[in-house]
Amino acid sequence: MRFEEAVRRLTGPGRFDGPLPDGPEALMPVFTDGRLRPRLTPSRTARPSAVLALLFPDPDGAARIVLTERLTYDGHHSGEVSLPGGKSEPGDEDVVATALREAGEEVGLDAGAVGLTVVGTLADLFIPVSDYRITPVVAVAARRPALAPNPAEVARILEPPISAFLPDAPVEIVERTISDWPLRYGGYRIDGLHVWGATARILGQLGAILAEPV
Repeated sequence: MRFEEAVRRLTGPGRFDGPLPDGPEALMPVFTDGRLRPRLTPSRTARPSAVLALLFPDPDGAARIVLTERLTYDGHHSGEVSLPGGKSEPGDEDVVATALREAGEEVGLDAGAVGLTVVGTLADLFIPVSDYRITPVVAVAARRPALAPNPAEVARILEPPISAFLPDAPVEIVERTISDWPLRYGGYRIDGLHVWGATARILGQLGAILAEPV
């Protein structure tokens, strides 16, 4: 998808008002032992957080998005592909401030230098295993950002084309056990990595929005 077309589809009047389209159903996790779907509504203790879905033009004019590969460590989300972001801090004015601050810390994003414009937010997601409520912030950059991974948090920065997450993009199904939960879920294959969970669902919903008629 061309960057100009992506911007046109994301910045129409009222684009993020009202119900938003869902991404592919296959991205939602299900138990393989007959139990009900894992809880996806926030708990009372869920911690607020935000991630940044930043689209930018590559040298050929195609729309790409910034993702990160997390470091490998002993804990939740080790080695996963994520959008830049993290938990809200007391000094953050709102979820946009959280997303931009975290993107600056994780990948060195300079919002002013790239001509960043926030265009809206997607539906909140709940991450049961880490008890976070995530608000995805969608933004576009006029120029390709000069990024550098924070070695304390990010193994590498990924810049896949946004077309990899449109509704007709292939979804890879995986079955595995996580913390004694036998799960089946879909995801996207990017740069040899499997993008799944909340990140895949955010990207799937963004792709559905981009595919809607304007």
